[in-house]
Amino acid sequence: MIQAVTTAAAQQVIDFWFTELTAKQWFAKDTELDQQIQSRFSTLLTQVSQGECWQWRQSAPGRLAEIIVLDQFSRNIYRDSAQAFAQDAMALVLAQEAVALQQDKLLPPEQRAFLYMPYMHSESAVIHQQALALFAQPGLENNYAFELKHKDIIDRFGRYPHRNALLGRTSTAAEERFLAQPGSSF
Repeated sequence: MIQAVTTAAAQQVIDFWFTELTAKQWFAKDTELDQQIQSRFSTLLTQVSQGECWQWRQSAPGRLAEIIVLDQFSRNIYRDSAQAFAQDAMALVLAQEAVALQQDKLLPPEQRAFLYMPYMHSESAVIHQQALALFAQPGLENNYAFELKHKDIIDRFGRYPHRNALLGRTSTAAEERFLAQPGSSF
């Protein structure tokens, strides 16, 4: 049976992420939360990744919900696997379109930060130049500090070394030294 993906589902994503969770939970590694997101949203992740929720893009919150599913929920659902990053390109394109349409300006800073997160997750130096400008906006100062750290890694290595093992990439000696440092992985 085909289940229609309604805009109400987009609101459920927004409510879950910004109301049910705390800011501390957004970036913590928590197996219980990962299982909860998988249980509640794995089917939705499949639908979003197949482009079935395109109608959500008509509103800024709907587009944000689509990006959260692709960029955040995928990291929870597929933690410690290459699949965690499989939706990054689509999330980035959706974020770029939102910025081009100025939908980002319709969101409060806390939500805008997650609309911009695919820029931060990119392994492209060109994209990080754009990310700097986006995260430099008032209300996003904390996120800007993290973007600077992410950009520094991309500038040094051209990629995120902490993804190498999961993505089957061989780390260079410089990357191995970097990964041995405390706090090198996000």
